[in-house]
Amino acid sequence: MNMEFVRKLPSPEELKAEFPISEKAKKIKAERDEEIRAVFEGKSDKLILVIGPCSADHEDSVLDYISRLRNVQDKVADKILMIPRIYTNKPRTVGTGYKGMLHQPDPEKASDMVKGIIAIRHMHRRAVEETGFTCADEMLYPENHRYLSDILSYVAVGARSVENQNHRLTASGLNIPVGMKNPTGGDISVMLNSIVAAQNSHTFAYADWEVKTHGNPLTHAILRGYVDKFGRSIPNYHYEDIRHLYEEYQERNLDNMGVVIDTNHSNSGKKFEEQIRISKDVMHSCHVSPDIHKFVKGLMIESYIEDGNQKVDEHCYGKSITDPCLGWEKTERLIYDLAELW
Repeated sequence: MNMEFVRKLPSPEELKAEFPISEKAKKIKAERDEEIRAVFEGKSDKLILVIGPCSADHEDSVLDYISRLRNVQDKVADKILMIPRIYTNKPRTVGTGYKGMLHQPDPEKASDMVKGIIAIRHMHRRAVEETGFTCADEMLYPENHRYLSDILSYVAVGARSVENQNHRLTASGLNIPVGMKNPTGGDISVMLNSIVAAQNSHTFAYADWEVKTHGNPLTHAILRGYVDKFGRSIPNYHYEDIRHLYEEYQERNLDNMGVVIDTNHSNSGKKFEEQIRISKDVMHSCHVSPDIHKFVKGLMIESYIEDGNQKVDEHCYGKSITDPCLGWEKTERLIYDLAELW
């Protein structure tokens, strides 16, 4: 085996014992989980926004951003339910570049996973304690989910992971919503198969244990666009795309039909300002059809303090070091507009 075992990582149980969440945070999470569940079960008509930076790169600017969201959330609480993105893992297409705070707590330094695991738990704890938000993260590495399982209220499985058996089975054992993205090639049957798998029970090997899951009825679809054989970004947020997914959903015996529309990635061609237009286009589709309005549960928006993105060593506060994001002023205006349109 050509692999160097550097050091043993702390177990999730050890880390949770060393850095526990407060009783206040536990109560907030229970209340938030119930409110979010109600949307995916069709008991609440609120629009979910999974919103925030492409990757959570610096704790101070991420918490600053989330604090700003808190002020806006209170003003639109009758229409919108926000789940801030604190994405601490970053999938890399060719495996190089910044891999997220889990690996690199300091983006300019080499990997230090022990510090990274502590850093991501600390940041998520601060978010709930200081802002009352329980947040979303991507489940890039299924076994690492346990480090944050008592704090997170939403999990996404990315386009490169959605066909992976371990992701599907792990999702079946979670009790929070899990969004399955369509794969980069765009085949929605892959995404739907993943949802079917996650909504059913399984017995499998997980973290050196034989585990049995009972299925996750809150697993749902995320449309994020795709890339064709010529390398072109092809969107799938239009009315016809949502209607087609709705009809495909109806052919399967699935709980809680629902979709979240990712307004960036291949839907926008990573042109971050297009997220404004795309969000409003989805709102129009919801007004056209009561079925679509009920089917669309929310939007995923990549947003930060400053417009665009930068290189890791440029040091502009609150500007993404991965994919380009919508800046705060545009984000705030968009949220208010969505509250009016919904």
